[in-house]
Amino acid sequence: MSYENPAPPVPPVAAEAVPLWAPLYGASFGAAVKRVFRKYADFTGRASRSEYWWWILFSALVGIVLEALALVLGLPGSTVSADGSSQPGPGFWVAGVLILVWILGTIVPHLAILWRRLHDANLAGPFFFLTFVPFGSLVVFIFTLLPSKPEGARFDRPHA
Repeated sequence: MSYENPAPPVPPVAAEAVPLWAPLYGASFGAAVKRVFRKYADFTGRASRSEYWWWILFSALVGIVLEALALVLGLPGSTVSADGSSQPGPGFWVAGVLILVWILGTIVPHLAILWRRLHDANLAGPFFFLTFVPFGSLVVFIFTLLPSKPEGARFDRPHA
C-alpha cells in the first residue's frame, strides 16, 4: 500500500509578525502571555483560543505558586487551638499581600482578553456580564471554547 504524504505543514507565523490588533492564532505560551501584558487594557480586537487559554494556564500557575508560598510561609509560627482551629504564622500575610497584588494587577488584562476572546467567536464583549447571573459563568466558559469565526473581524480596529 502506498500512502501519499499530505501537504507539508505551513510554518507558524512569528508572533512579532502579527500586529497587536489582530488575533494570534496558534500562539505559543510565551507569546500569548506577552501579548496579554502588551494589550493590558485593550478591549478592542480579538484574541484567539490559544492566546486566551495560555493566559488562563499562566494565571492559574501563578496562583498555585502564590498559594503554595502562602502555605510555606504560613507554617512557621502557626498555632492550633484546643478546638482544632488554626492560625497561620506571620509569613502567610506577606504571601497574602502578593496574592492581592497579583489579583488586582491582572483583573483588567484578564477581563480584556476575555472580552477579545468573545469577539473572536463573533460575540459581543458584554456577554461577559452573564457571569453575574446563575449559570452564566458556565455559558461564558462555553463561549470561550467556541472556534474563531471570520465574522468576528468586525471587532478589529487596525492601527495605521
